[in-house]
Amino acid sequence: MEHALCKDARAKMERSLEAFEHELVHIRTGRASVGLLDTIEVEMYGSKMKINQLGTVAAPEARLLTITPWDKASVHPIEKAILASPLELTPSNDGKIIRIPIPQLTEDRRKDLVKHVHKLAEEARVSVRNIRRHLVEEVKKEQKEGDLPEDDAHKLTTELQRITDDYIAKIDGVLKLKDEEIMEV
Repeated sequence: MEHALCKDARAKMERSLEAFEHELVHIRTGRASVGLLDTIEVEMYGSKMKINQLGTVAAPEARLLTITPWDKASVHPIEKAILASPLELTPSNDGKIIRIPIPQLTEDRRKDLVKHVHKLAEEARVSVRNIRRHLVEEVKKEQKEGDLPEDDAHKLTTELQRITDDYIAKIDGVLKLKDEEIMEV
């Protein structure tokens, strides 16, 4: 049976991995992705709302996003929010549908994105290692208090290291895929 600390480690490390993957969704790779617009908020109906709460976001082509607002009055506020975002996208509309062409990335921009993605990956690795460190301290504390025999403490520490290595390998795998996606022409 798996020790509670190992289950805790897996759960926390999984959240770190998911957070890293969530950050990567918002990085533009020159290919249309509906997740690209998830961070943009639109001032509408007296509050800030996400674009996907105001209409249907789709990627009908590799280099095009479309937004079909449910309320035609929200076309211009959505367009204005996209223009004000740091994504550097230029939407156009026909009064009913907003079209957002995704421009080709330059080589310099691709390299900058790769650096940024590597930075995010390192932050995720550090997070996983910090989780391991805190749990190993917990093991040592239990051992010191006499609640955990030395052999069990050693086995548990080894298992925590194995779990950490697994999650770092998963982060590296996700990083490798994103690198390839960014550098793909």
